[in-house]
Amino acid sequence: MMTTGAGGDRADARADDRAGGRAQERDHRSAIRGAKAFWIACICAATLASGVAACGLGSFPSTPAETLRALLQAVGFGVGQPVDPALSVVVVDIRLARVVLAWLTGASLAVAGCVFQGVLRNPLADAFTLGVSGGAAFGASVAILSGLAGHAAFNGLGGGAGLLPLCALAGALLALGAVLALGRAGAGMGGMGGAMRRETLVLAGIVVSTFLSALISLLKSLDEESVASIVFWIMGSFQGRGFEHVRLAWSYMAVGLGLVLWRARELDLLALGEGQARLLGLDAGRSRLWLLIGASLLSGAAVAVSGVIGFVGLVVPHLLRLVVGAGHRTLLPASALLGGLLLLWSDVLARSILPGGAELPVGVVTALIGGPFFCLLLGRSGRMNGRGQS
Repeated sequence: MMTTGAGGDRADARADDRAGGRAQERDHRSAIRGAKAFWIACICAATLASGVAACGLGSFPSTPAETLRALLQAVGFGVGQPVDPALSVVVVDIRLARVVLAWLTGASLAVAGCVFQGVLRNPLADAFTLGVSGGAAFGASVAILSGLAGHAAFNGLGGGAGLLPLCALAGALLALGAVLALGRAGAGMGGMGGAMRRETLVLAGIVVSTFLSALISLLKSLDEESVASIVFWIMGSFQGRGFEHVRLAWSYMAVGLGLVLWRARELDLLALGEGQARLLGLDAGRSRLWLLIGASLLSGAAVAVSGVIGFVGLVVPHLLRLVVGAGHRTLLPASALLGGLLLLWSDVLARSILPGGAELPVGVVTALIGGPFFCLLLGRSGRMNGRGQS
């Protein structure tokens, strides 16, 4: 009886240990979810505050109270004394459009970069990797060189945005089509039964990007008068953009964002490897294709209205993986929020740092911010990996 009692005590102790372990695991998961919710809430609050602040900054500054009053009056909530009409035009008609477009562009580039990195399982993948940015730049260069970009007959196209953004978007989608065609051809020649491999897609993207870059250089050499316009557009800028550009871009961005959010769980499965994803019942080829289409719509629409802007889609996902983890159902919305916030303030710096109303290309600002910051991230990751191996 004593032996039986001792055995029962040990069984009870093991049961208590298992129950305690499960409780600790639940507490740990709850703490992680709470931390993720906290960081996302902080980014949301910073986005709202930054949007109001950005509308008041520039060569014609206004106080936060004046800016908020102008924005409220624009949506029908009159507060206090009427705002100066000139200030209202600057805050609402000019700056608010830029703020909204900058946020949408940054969100789209960050989400697209996150998807490209997940699909290709390449931490350096972004819109440049598959030639999407190069295709948009080529389409815009053709529009500028041919004179169609500034032709009055096309000003009503694209909701008033003109022909240049439409040409850039068409170039981005055609570049993606060329990459996918090359990827399928390479897979067929490699005996993969037409199934595209991520290595083949990366190589096809490099080929298409290099070819399009050569074509852009050829166009610039054929018409030296258009070189300045092409180069300035390629460097990226929101100068002269308005709500017509927002109307043009947001529909494509909404479709692309819907596609990738709908398939966020499939991104997590693809991160396990194609073999493991197939064992779990995922059609890896079909999922990869739809995710690439969604990410290309996002990045193509962003580049079409802003020009080529780098580092947003590269830095933001890496930074957020350290904060919210690698699960894409949380990472994708967080990337949208932080990417929009980053590009919003990059545009504020671009239009405020030079005297006399002159502006820097916003792509230059993101490169100056993103380059050193990405180096710090790489150094931190290297130190963490070194400690993990030791």
